[in-house]
Amino acid sequence: MKSLVLIRHGKSSWENDVKDKERPLKTRGENDSLLVAKALNTHQITIDKILSSTAKRAHSTCKIFCKTVNYNENKVVKMDDLYDFGGENVISIIKALKNNLNTVMIFGHNHAFTSISNIFGSVFIDNLPTSGLVKINFEIDNWNDLGQGITEFIITPKELKE
Repeated sequence: MKSLVLIRHGKSSWENDVKDKERPLKTRGENDSLLVAKALNTHQITIDKILSSTAKRAHSTCKIFCKTVNYNENKVVKMDDLYDFGGENVISIIKALKNNLNTVMIFGHNHAFTSISNIFGSVFIDNLPTSGLVKINFEIDNWNDLGQGITEFIITPKELKE
């Protein structure tokens, strides 16, 4: 079995005049990411590999999760191809994962993550919000065989604040 954990970056700031890729997280984005990371910890999953978009907001979100789930931040693989809003590059990266990796966490962007969650997951979501997380399980041994999976859980900051 393979598991994919998709996490959309936290809420980013538009205050500074910087390129899109350089936008930092807002305080809310940091707080929401920490909230979701702590909730993920209650599921006690073992993460084999973490991949992150090279965008500052995605990698900053990734760092918050690494600290919370005790994953060595130095082992994170940052990839330009995860700076993808359509999803095609992300899907290609997933299908090319090494088969010895069973649970992979990816930090990236919308609309890619909402689309991927709906294409491969079993629960339709209208929009994966910032700091939102989706875990999808697949009954496969080879990542290249990626197809319809089962959405195990979705965690959003809003549901944790209610």
